[in-house]
Amino acid sequence: MRTPTFRRAPRAGPRGRHRTVEGVYRFLLTPRWWGINVFVLLAIPFCVFMGSWQLSRFESRLHEQQAVREQATADRKEAARPLRELLPVDKNTSGRRATATGRYGKQLLVPDRELDGKRGFYVLTMLRTDEGKALPVVRGWLPGDADTAKAPAAPAGDVTVTGALQASENPGAGASGGLAPDQTAAISSASLVNLVPYRVYDAWVTLDKADSGMKAVPATAPQGTGLDLKAFQNLGYTGEWFVFAGFTVFMWFRLLRREVEYARDAELGLVAQAPAEAARNEKAAAASESGAAAS
Repeated sequence: MRTPTFRRAPRAGPRGRHRTVEGVYRFLLTPRWWGINVFVLLAIPFCVFMGSWQLSRFESRLHEQQAVREQATADRKEAARPLRELLPVDKNTSGRRATATGRYGKQLLVPDRELDGKRGFYVLTMLRTDEGKALPVVRGWLPGDADTAKAPAAPAGDVTVTGALQASENPGAGASGGLAPDQTAAISSASLVNLVPYRVYDAWVTLDKADSGMKAVPATAPQGTGLDLKAFQNLGYTGEWFVFAGFTVFMWFRLLRREVEYARDAELGLVAQAPAEAARNEKAAAASESGAAAS
């Protein structure tokens, strides 16, 4: 019995190997892949730029928070300045110690305010100054439900108050629902002007030392500074943009690998080529052969 023999297939020469590789990657010259490549080349730098910009926004908020802390420490040590020198309130003047002189007028309560983990209310008294305007002064905080009877009466006669200057709150801040006539949801000039018969400063002061029977209300950081929700949104957007950049690269390589595998299978005759693609491949092969023959 004759032993069967196996012949090794001849190896493709350099010219044949070059032609095979050229045929495999010929799809990169199609209009479809030109569009894909241009999109990838534009999308990756754009995603990196947007991610870096969002990261810079987060870092700037970190620096603002540190600056606010340092400013708050310095404000406690520096001497109080007249109110008129610190107006209007901005990020630089918010939290600084201000002083004003006048007579206490109408007293209001600001319910649903938290201090040391407990719910209570601010005692807000309007200080009528010589300029004819009233300065909202938070004289202190009391626990429990808002009740006018629980709030200590304001001192009579001329008084000089000293405390941290604060910007007006948003009118929608604070308690919601029905309020009594002697209550206000927010310490805002837009809200208070409807509750008192005189003009109101677009600012308020929380006393350094609360009046008898109440706790002092600490100053708050200016709006838009520190690690608030927007800061963490910036950090989240940073991650999203960098993920988009990586996903774009991943999808490009995945599409490339799939196209290469398909092109190799088509070269070996394992899959049928589309008529248009087959015609393009024949033309390209003929042009390559003619160029090789001419050389």
